[in-house]
Amino acid sequence: MSEAVLNQKQQELCKQAPDAYGDLKALLINCTLKKSPARSHTEGLMNVSMEIMRRVGVAVEMIRAVDFEIASGVYPDMTEHGWGRDDWPDLFEKVLAADILVLGSPIWLGEKSSVCQKVIERLYGESGKLNDQGQYIYYGRTAGCLITGNEDGVKHCGMGILYSLQHLGYTIAPQADAGWIGPIGPGPSYLDPGSGGPESDFTNRNTTFMTWNLLHLARMLRDAGGLPAHGNQRSLWEAGCRFGHENPEYR
Repeated sequence: MSEAVLNQKQQELCKQAPDAYGDLKALLINCTLKKSPARSHTEGLMNVSMEIMRRVGVAVEMIRAVDFEIASGVYPDMTEHGWGRDDWPDLFEKVLAADILVLGSPIWLGEKSSVCQKVIERLYGESGKLNDQGQYIYYGRTAGCLITGNEDGVKHCGMGILYSLQHLGYTIAPQADAGWIGPIGPGPSYLDPGSGGPESDFTNRNTTFMTWNLLHLARMLRDAGGLPAHGNQRSLWEAGCRFGHENPEYR
């Protein structure tokens, strides 16, 4: 059972939801620096979003990136570039199966974790692949992020993560980030007794809005068959199509 429990408002929203999300899949990647089974405060917050998704029928999976041997680099399979082991190719299959991707990260020195940066780099390494319509591979999927810590940086980390994900091709929903920080400096973390984290109305509101906006957008994208495939197909651009823009080969 997750450590985080939905509050009354969150439970009521789930009960009132249309039965429209049962065919969606979500993958949450926890970029904590702690290996399982150590308690992760980031996971504590991510559990709130996961529980909302589960209650409306979404198939949800969370993984801790640090539990796997993810090689450093920006190629799809780093065993082809000197690494003896690389679990990323198998993890990428989970990424491709998900309509929704949520990255969770702690804040260290004002930045997202090194593990989160590595995950983004490996996502980048796959971003040149194309889908069946000749668009970049992440088109038609949505993404968000959740941040925890006891120092400032929630918005800064969210800014960098969400920029990276949209640049790779993910569609970013409105207010697709949320977080919790304790007092600046040494102090309690999200799940620590007396932290106030799980009870924070501000954090619960933003996490709820983020989750529902991801659900709504994923539903819209799935129903529409992804983004319209005009003016954004790399395969056709390389074949000479310019979608109304002058083709320099025919000047």
